Amino acid sequence: MWALIPGSYLRMPALFLSIPRIVVSGTLIALNTVGHATPLLLLALIKFLVPIAGFRRLMSRILVRIAESWIAVNSWLMCTFGRTEIHVDGLENLQRNGWYLVICNHQSWVDIPVLQQVFNRRIPFLKFFLKSQLIWVPVLGLAWWALDFPFMKRYSREHLEKNPQLRGKDVEATRKACEKYRDLPVSVMNFVEGTRFTEAKHERQQSPYRHLLHPRAGGIAFVLDAMGDMLNAVVDVTLFYPAGRPGVLDLLAGRVRRVEVRVRAIPIPAELLGGDYENDDVFRRHFQEWLNGLWSRKDEILNRGRLENSSA
Repeated sequence: MWALIPGSYLRMPALFLSIPRIVVSGTLIALNTVGHATPLLLLALIKFLVPIAGFRRLMSRILVRIAESWIAVNSWLMCTFGRTEIHVDGLENLQRNGWYLVICNHQSWVDIPVLQQVFNRRIPFLKFFLKSQLIWVPVLGLAWWALDFPFMKRYSREHLEKNPQLRGKDVEATRKACEKYRDLPVSVMNFVEGTRFTEAKHERQQSPYRHLLHPRAGGIAFVLDAMGDMLNAVVDVTLFYPAGRPGVLDLLAGRVRRVEVRVRAIPIPAELLGGDYENDDVFRRHFQEWLNGLWSRKDEILNRGRLENSSA
């Protein structure tokens, strides 16, 4: 059954040898999650019951500190039991008390713990836009809610055509979510491709990039529209796994030995702020051209990494 896990390069013979490590590391991560989620949820309940703005801001800071401790312990476990080395370039110009939009290519579910380790306590706590259904994930769903992660409903084009009254609801939800972040520094995280890379998806999209799927501009356009006046920069991240795209079991089994991460802080072009992405065709085309330029550069970085790895 392990062969059905997307992106995993763990094979059956290696699986049996790795079971003890998977069990130990998985159990420790679960215990760490319960140990941090319990006080986090209790404090979140107190925050919810006391409708005083200053008190809620204080509680939000405390909740973030608990979450950062949670991530720090998970990262230590990943490096110690998972034997993972993460090589990072480009963190020098970032600060912990700023506001950032973080964008990244999406290779694997392992991307999330890697990004959390790279940025934990270096920039504000990463907050991902999540599908609304994920709030029902045991323990984690409530923890994400407590940390003010934005839960979004996604509507297909066909659904919107049948229900035109829903048009613009995703934009409105983005604005409401981002308004919460004005009083507390935050890093809003977006996987711009919208899904993890696979060769099948790459072929189906007929992507013009060698190692990437098409970037979707709408999500980050809405974030820039809602938060552009307070964002310090766009943080462009490129992830590369020299041994191939791993799955979560590969991480727990200690088979993700090396991850390459390239980070670049990009000033937000003034002409990308204040436009109407949904209704202004010229602005939308200009925004997409800007994002496509970032993706072309990222594709070159990934291509160089693969060439260097193949010749090593």
